[in-house]
Amino acid sequence: MSDEKKVRTSKQPEKPQNEVLPLLTMRGLVVFPGMLLNFDVERESLISALDSANEAGRRVFLVTQREFMKENPRPEDLYDIGTVCRIKQMLKVPSGGVKVLVEGVARAEKLYVSDSRGFYMAEVRHITEPETKLTARAEALMRRATDLFDTYATLAPNVPREQAFPLFGMNEPSAVADYIAQHLFMKHEPKQRILETIPVAKRLALVCDTVAREVEVMTVEREIEENMRGRMEQQHREQILREQMRQIQSELGEFGGGGARDSEDEFDVYRRKIAAITAPEEVTEKLNKELERLQKQGYGSAESSVIRTYLDTVLALPWNKSSREKLDINAAAKTLEAEHFGLEKVKERIIEFLAVRHMNPKAKGTILCLLGPPGVGKTSIAMSVAHAMGRKLGRLSLGGIHDEAEIRGHRKTYVGAMPGRIIEAITRAGTRNPILVLDEIDKLGSDYRGDPSAALLEALDPEQNATFRDHYVEVPFDLSDVMFITTANSSSTIPRPLLDRMEVIEIGSYTDMEKLQIAKRHLFPRQRRKHGLKSVQMKISDTALLEVTDGWTRESGVRQLERELASLCRKVSSKIAKGEVKAVSVTPRDLESLLGPRKYTPENTVIGGEVGLVRGLAWTEVGGTTLDVEVNVLPGMGQLKLTGNLGSVMQESAQAAVSYIRSRAEKLGIDPDFYKKYDLHIHFPEGAVQKDGPSAGITITIAVISALTGAPVRDGIAMTGEITLRGRVLRIGGLREKTMAAMRAGVKTVIIPADNERDLEEIDQTVRHALEFVTARHVDNVLDVALDFSKAPPRKSEPEPETDPGAFPDIAVPQENIPAIPLRM
Repeated sequence: MSDEKKVRTSKQPEKPQNEVLPLLTMRGLVVFPGMLLNFDVERESLISALDSANEAGRRVFLVTQREFMKENPRPEDLYDIGTVCRIKQMLKVPSGGVKVLVEGVARAEKLYVSDSRGFYMAEVRHITEPETKLTARAEALMRRATDLFDTYATLAPNVPREQAFPLFGMNEPSAVADYIAQHLFMKHEPKQRILETIPVAKRLALVCDTVAREVEVMTVEREIEENMRGRMEQQHREQILREQMRQIQSELGEFGGGGARDSEDEFDVYRRKIAAITAPEEVTEKLNKELERLQKQGYGSAESSVIRTYLDTVLALPWNKSSREKLDINAAAKTLEAEHFGLEKVKERIIEFLAVRHMNPKAKGTILCLLGPPGVGKTSIAMSVAHAMGRKLGRLSLGGIHDEAEIRGHRKTYVGAMPGRIIEAITRAGTRNPILVLDEIDKLGSDYRGDPSAALLEALDPEQNATFRDHYVEVPFDLSDVMFITTANSSSTIPRPLLDRMEVIEIGSYTDMEKLQIAKRHLFPRQRRKHGLKSVQMKISDTALLEVTDGWTRESGVRQLERELASLCRKVSSKIAKGEVKAVSVTPRDLESLLGPRKYTPENTVIGGEVGLVRGLAWTEVGGTTLDVEVNVLPGMGQLKLTGNLGSVMQESAQAAVSYIRSRAEKLGIDPDFYKKYDLHIHFPEGAVQKDGPSAGITITIAVISALTGAPVRDGIAMTGEITLRGRVLRIGGLREKTMAAMRAGVKTVIIPADNERDLEEIDQTVRHALEFVTARHVDNVLDVALDFSKAPPRKSEPEPETDPGAFPDIAVPQENIPAIPLRM
């Protein structure tokens, strides 16, 4: 180190007094001449300064900023005295920063700072240290500083003792002072004072004072730590002696006679809590019995910890607390209307429930099941009910639960036992009459650990849940005042006994107009507030909202729509923050530049006029969709080929359709031996998508008849309905979603089963006015509606069919006497 000092001193006169160098601001770090310092750089301006220095002499001026927390310091925020350093190594790290190793060269004073190049350049004046003779005072200060730093290295946990060894070989006072100051772990202010002290004797004295204070502080810290350790050891010793005394008293039959006063106070607290709750006598007896068991346990026994946890859990239940309900029907209706658009059936049922509670406050709790596709507001409507009624809300997510103990709890004899989720939710709610939302009840599973859905049967039965027993609590808790609201996407996976205990309210898919209103009233204002935008800064037209709904989302609910609106708000926020614009009004032509290319193209509406190609309608968990059926008739041996990833039910529908056509071949002008001479290939496009269900029966039948007769399908027509071997058209489900899909696809006429005519009342008014509905009880009713036989090849002459009343007993009158029933709405 002394050699390095000599080299630095010998080169000092050769350097110019003033030079211009890149300036690096340091936070909490001070570098001294002759010392090495390794640090990280992440700020872009500092990296640019390093790059500039690396290209021109690898010299840089390091100066410490006065305030540690300031991110972008100005020149006036920096100290005047710093260190000219030589860059020895630079290493760029993957995160974007730079690791730098520098060596201090000389002290310097900044004279002028410029930031014209995107980083600071400083004109600095080198500070020449006066030549110091090794006097007796200087040597004494050196020895004192060396001894103090050796003591400091012994006491400091983060300074190795070996760091003091180089001091014993140094002969220059300046090098000793700078070395010690560099290796002290302290704030930057004392180090900066040492750096700014130019006279070597004063600097050594200042170093001695600083190190002496640090040694004194660390000595006091060590004394405090030793005293604390001694007190903890004493407390541990007293605890052991106290337990030994309790064991002796127990052996002598004097338990509780005068020791362990803290435990006696604990027992008194438990007794007061037990006496304060309003619970059945069975509950208080059980708690008092557990308290007696706790008194007989050893102070630190494992069983005592289990009993304390049990008592705390049971006493934390809201035995006496109930929320005061708001039974103002009009106020509740306004709250529901303000927080949700549409959902009229749900709102009506909730208002009816509130009316019953108003007329009969002692009515038992109700179990509602909100059934519908994802994103239509099932969970949020439950939260609005709690808001409207003034009750506390507890939410349980049941998706993926396979263990019965998750519902009813574990018996407390098991390690880590805890109550079930229902009891936990009531404890969190803090009242005995909360609203509990059981989310995703259709996602419950079952395995060797039990069936959670069976465990819910007692909780969701108003006749039984007044004495619900959790396995951990072991005493009855009244759930009759709890209002349960469950949510599900499909009722097919809910066990029948559980479904029977709930009142199912179906929530259908939103129409485009409903999505428009929801976006205008709720989604867009919420996202605009979330992204810090004011109403004058961002607006979006109704046509743009409809375009987003149609081109960037394909869902029953509005979750994806809200995500796309959030993306729009982010783009606009970015433009405003950059100063590119002051306000944005989004129109349809702006969407692709903000959201990217359309994710969904409009469905093909050019269906019709072709032979063997018919458009059907299908239901999915995310809403309705169209489903095309293609049929080819090929010379062959009568094989029936079905493709398109079809389920077993749909395959059976195709077989039933072909059997019906064979039975009516002559009537339809089809070669009766077609099933021997030709192969039929029935294909459903989008083969990667699994398809199943019976409602494509009539679609398959019309497509096969069209292919065999050569009659083209009429334009703008779609259909849905299950078919039997006799040609009857049976009722189907999901009519609301299917008809909305038909309207989006540009369909004009929809053929539906006659038994679904009453379901038209549930269809949105916009859809009813846009479509013409034709109901049918038999396939013969819709042949002329669906097919244009005038454009078919000439039929073969047919003899007059004989009337056979027993051939088709389900058809009351001949085909020509059964007119199609058009319903224009």
